[in-house]
Amino acid sequence: MRLFLYGTLLDPGRFAAIAGSAGPLRAGRPAVLRGARRVVLRGTPWPTLLADGRGTVEGRLVRVGPAALRRLSAYEGRPYRLRPVTVYCRGRAVAALAWIAPSGRAVRNALWVPGRPARRPCAGPRG
Repeated sequence: MRLFLYGTLLDPGRFAAIAGSAGPLRAGRPAVLRGARRVVLRGTPWPTLLADGRGTVEGRLVRVGPAALRRLSAYEGRPYRLRPVTVYCRGRAVAALAWIAPSGRAVRNALWVPGRPARRPCAGPRG
């Protein structure tokens, strides 16, 4: 199964601990999802994707087998669901699946950046 990873599973140690091996992540390729941005999932420090016609999300395209997929799915948990996406890898469109939460759970103005805590853009006196 082809997966587009864009959040915490990009960390090789975390991926290996959950999937059983970092091999698929290392063998994967850089990929870009167009028309989306990576934001914070409400009430968590975790990311989700939100449609944004001008946005792009960098991640990694990996292939995993059924056992690793079960373990990764258990890690992702609720409310994430595997959704079809088209990513671009080496200039070619590739069909994949990505774990995405419902858009109503996304904090629209809180960008999530791998390796950094979630941040909110300035929004007036409290920002």
